[in-house]
Amino acid sequence: MPAVTRPHGGSLTNNFVDISKIDKDLFTLDVDIGLRKEIENISFGIFSPLKGFLNEQDFLNVVSKGRLANDLPWTIPIVLDADEEEAKKAKDSSQIAFRSSNNNNDNNQIFAVMNVEDVYSFDKKASAKSVFQTDDPVHPGFQKFVTMKDKLIGGKVSVVGPSSSSSSSSANSLDGKFRLTPSESRKKIQDQGWESTVAFQTRNVPHVAHEMLQKAALNIFDGLFINPLIGKKKKGDFKDDVILNSYTVLIDNYYPKSRIIFSTLHTEMKYAGPREAIHHAIMRQNFGCSHIIIGRDHAGVGNYYSPFAAHEIFKDYPELEIKPIFFPAFYFCKKCQGYVNERTCPHEGSDFREELSGTKMRKMFSSGELPPSHLMRPEISKVILSYSEPFVE
Repeated sequence: MPAVTRPHGGSLTNNFVDISKIDKDLFTLDVDIGLRKEIENISFGIFSPLKGFLNEQDFLNVVSKGRLANDLPWTIPIVLDADEEEAKKAKDSSQIAFRSSNNNNDNNQIFAVMNVEDVYSFDKKASAKSVFQTDDPVHPGFQKFVTMKDKLIGGKVSVVGPSSSSSSSSANSLDGKFRLTPSESRKKIQDQGWESTVAFQTRNVPHVAHEMLQKAALNIFDGLFINPLIGKKKKGDFKDDVILNSYTVLIDNYYPKSRIIFSTLHTEMKYAGPREAIHHAIMRQNFGCSHIIIGRDHAGVGNYYSPFAAHEIFKDYPELEIKPIFFPAFYFCKKCQGYVNERTCPHEGSDFREELSGTKMRKMFSSGELPPSHLMRPEISKVILSYSEPFVE
């Protein structure tokens, strides 16, 4: 059986705790759904080798160098922020318990526990500027970072495991049939016998240009790991359900299912451009992928990053075991009468090139108009039109 790409750092984090082992009198924090997902991502191994939220030494190194204190590549701070009172209680405690603040399905029960190892202050603006390469308050990632609470708490986290009747170690039990843990996705890749697996990161519904890019990858690699990001996004992005239902329709109608793994990634977009491209690659390496498609302006927003910054940054991380694939963007050429890219088509300009931009899509669907079938599969257009408001408001 072929070997799957090693997890980042060499081993897969797998942190679970029996609910009966958690002291019911622990200091407890109520966290929103976004933070709950980050805690689960740590414990399931998606953020391997992290075992918890960053301590101060790792945080400073990640912010300044894009690496952990041991020099292992890591570009996005994974942190737990707290106010002064919460930080004091955490410092006085050896452990913190977590409950969901907006989840009515767990009967207000504890879902995770954290061993407190570090409580520290941080320079929000300087840290955010280093990560996002801007201090513009309009940048969604920068804005969220600088509005965090004033303290950070570092330490190992574990989610309630299968021995508890109130929870399960399986990600699927929490988020439906599409969410796989790295252990589960690695087993699927091994069971398929794939020697190579290419990941496709997305936060959008698929149009035909995406489909052509993915199928071009399938001409080279054994399997395709389609991994849409599910979580908080900026205004104007497609809602999660729309993305999921669109991809389900696409795969059912147009893909060889034996060569596709479809799994959701539950985390927020950071819009950190090149740094986030590295973060996306590391997570997909942990899922077992050998390669990842990195597009033009990957994880970008507005004009904060140069179009190919997310390509260039991989030169700074040659030791990554997952390898980036830099496909040129596909577009429909009216002269060639098919999908091409700049390497295969000599025709330039709007007289020849036809593309389906996000702005164009929003205008069409807002007016009830279907995009032409050569730009978007009609089955997907119908899914989008079935929503009265398919975009994040």
